[in-house]
Amino acid sequence: MRRFTRSFIAVGLAVGALAQVPTCTIAFAEEPTVVDGIAAVVNGEVITYSQVRGLSAPEERALRQQYTGQELAKKLTDLRQLALKDLIDRRLIIQAFKKESYEIPDHLVDQKVQEIIRESFGGDRNTFVKTLEAQNYTLGEFKQKEMEKFIVGAMRSHNVKTNQIISPVKIEDYYRKHRDEFTSKEQIKLRMIMISGHQDTASAPAQKELAEEVLGKLAAGAEFEQMAQMYSEDSTKDNGGDWGWIEHKTLAEPLEKFAFNMPVGRISNIINYAGNYYILKVDDKHGGSTKSLAEVRSDIEKKLVQEEAQQIQERWLASLREKAYIKTF
Repeated sequence: MRRFTRSFIAVGLAVGALAQVPTCTIAFAEEPTVVDGIAAVVNGEVITYSQVRGLSAPEERALRQQYTGQELAKKLTDLRQLALKDLIDRRLIIQAFKKESYEIPDHLVDQKVQEIIRESFGGDRNTFVKTLEAQNYTLGEFKQKEMEKFIVGAMRSHNVKTNQIISPVKIEDYYRKHRDEFTSKEQIKLRMIMISGHQDTASAPAQKELAEEVLGKLAAGAEFEQMAQMYSEDSTKDNGGDWGWIEHKTLAEPLEKFAFNMPVGRISNIINYAGNYYILKVDDKHGGSTKSLAEVRSDIEKKLVQEEAQQIQERWLASLREKAYIKTF
C-alpha cells in the first residue's frame, strides 16, 4: 500500500478547497424526515437521496427564507442536482484513490477529530459523542467521513497541478479586458428643481419665465434647498430637491449627461427635457476611478491561477466520469 505523506496531505487540504462544496459536518438543526431512495449508482456504489439532502440542507434553509412557490421549487431542484453531482465526483475520486492503493494514516483522522472536540466542544469528548448520537451518527461513521475529506483533498492536490507563475502578458491582457472590475462606481449627490412646462397650453411661456426667475434667484445667492421647496414640482420637493446619492442610469439620459459632467457645487443652466424645465446641482461626487495595474496585479494573478486549477480539475473529473458507469434516478 502506498501511503500519502504528511506534506502531501497538507497541500491536498489547501488545494482541495477549490470548487469543493462543504462536506459532512455535524448538523445541529433538525431536518424533516425524508423517505430515502437511490439517487445514483457510481460503479456499483449507491448514493441515496438522504445523502444528497444532507449535503444541500444548509443552503436549502437559506433558500426557504428567500423564495417561495415555483421559484423555490426550481432553486431547490437545481441545488440538489449540484449536490448530487458533487457526491458523484467525490465517489469517483475515492474510488480512484483505492484503485491506486493509496493509504492515509489513521492518526491524521484522529488528530482532526481531537481538533474538532477541542475547538467546537471545549475539549468535552462526551458532549461530542452525545451530539453524534443525537444526529444518528456513530463515531466510526464520523471518522469515515473525515477520512473521505482527507482523501478528496489529497487526490485533488495530486491531480490538479497548476503553473503558479502567470505570464505578465496574460495579466496585462486580463486587466485590459476587465477594467470594469477595478473601477469603482461613479456616484453623485444630486439636487433637482423641476418646473412643468405645460407645452400643450398657453402657460408654457410663463413656466419658462418662472424657471428663469428661479435660476436668477439661485445665481443671486438663494439657497437651492429653499427654492426647490418653493417652486419644484418634483417628488423630492419637500426634501429640498434632494435625490441623495445616485448612479448612472438613474436619470433620463439627457439629464444624466449634464449631472455627471457638472463640477461639485455648480448649478446648471435650465435644461429643457420632455416639456419640463430642470435645474440641477451636484452637492458631492465620488467613485469612477480605476485602480492601476500595479495595485491589482497580485489579485489578477491569484484569480488566473485559481481559474487554471478549476479547469484542470474539471478535465480530471471529466476523465474519471468517462471511464465510470454512472446512473442517476
